[in-house]
Amino acid sequence: MNGGKVTNDLVVRQKYCIFTPCMNEGQKEIFKVRVISAAFTTLALAVFKPFGLDAWQWQAYVHLIIIFILGVAVCMLTDTVMKYMVKIPCNMYDFHKHPATPEMTGKRTAVGAQTYGDDINYFIRRNLYFQIINTLLVTVMICLYRHLLLSGRVAENRLSWSNFFETLFIIAFCSFAIGLYWRFKFRGKYLAAELEDTRVLNEELKRLQKESEERANAAMTTITNGVVQASPQAEKQQIPIEKTSTSSVITLTGTTNETVTLIVSNLLYIEAVGNYMKVYHLRDGEVRFDMLRATSKQIEEKLHAYPMIVRCHRAFLVNLGQVEKIVSHSGTMQLVVKHCHDSIPVSRSNMPGIKEAIKGR
Repeated sequence: MNGGKVTNDLVVRQKYCIFTPCMNEGQKEIFKVRVISAAFTTLALAVFKPFGLDAWQWQAYVHLIIIFILGVAVCMLTDTVMKYMVKIPCNMYDFHKHPATPEMTGKRTAVGAQTYGDDINYFIRRNLYFQIINTLLVTVMICLYRHLLLSGRVAENRLSWSNFFETLFIIAFCSFAIGLYWRFKFRGKYLAAELEDTRVLNEELKRLQKESEERANAAMTTITNGVVQASPQAEKQQIPIEKTSTSSVITLTGTTNETVTLIVSNLLYIEAVGNYMKVYHLRDGEVRFDMLRATSKQIEEKLHAYPMIVRCHRAFLVNLGQVEKIVSHSGTMQLVVKHCHDSIPVSRSNMPGIKEAIKGR
């Protein structure tokens, strides 16, 4: 699958796990889902024997087999209608590869840029459309079958509005039960994959932080005439020289005379509060914050040269080097910051950027 390997319903591409439901594996898996759904409906009809099926004795099971086959065919027809008329892809891979609806357009340029919340909402939305269309088509199919093949022994099976609504009610009930089953089944898969994705992201984050720390340790000392020397400020604060160099000490300014000077690596996160920016950072080993009258855009531009500092929310900038762990649940993500243990929200629009910043380094 495009160079990825499948492990526990996860497709691993470039050290990044994304969930792909079983339907993504092609028409064979889609057909399997439709067969199970049609079998459930047929089983319900076999148990309750509506439409005068009990009058047919053993022949009723022959009719049920035929209804099952027709039901599978109608399900596949519904998939075709969904794809070409309603313009909703048949599977998640097409959803990410070929965005067709306005809300999809511009949000996905490659498989893997999605969020789990988007995927879950997509599945629920598509399942709803499928149920409505399929229920109507199956109802029409059974009504015609009742009229053409079952009305010879049971006159009440002749085509009529009352028969149509009776059939619609029965099929709608079965469709609702099937829809709940698949919804919980795939939602469970999504949540399991989300946990796995979070685990992988946390591992990648630790790797990223370790590499950054190793680079900092490499520049921790300067060698002069073969003697290793550390800067006084590095000795005082017990931090690498790289972090105290001119390139790593930054002064943030705003629209007034106030300024905030700090070591970039000691920056925890920045929060927008009204017309001010609340800058959280480490000073003498303690978490402090300074207020700076500025816009979020101004601060982001000032920190643009530091790739570890990224926007995670319209109100937050965070230093990935100071993130303790990533926590996600039901399509939402939060970054737990070291030292203060504050949980910083990640908006859906910024989630792909955060993942790319972590996995792409």
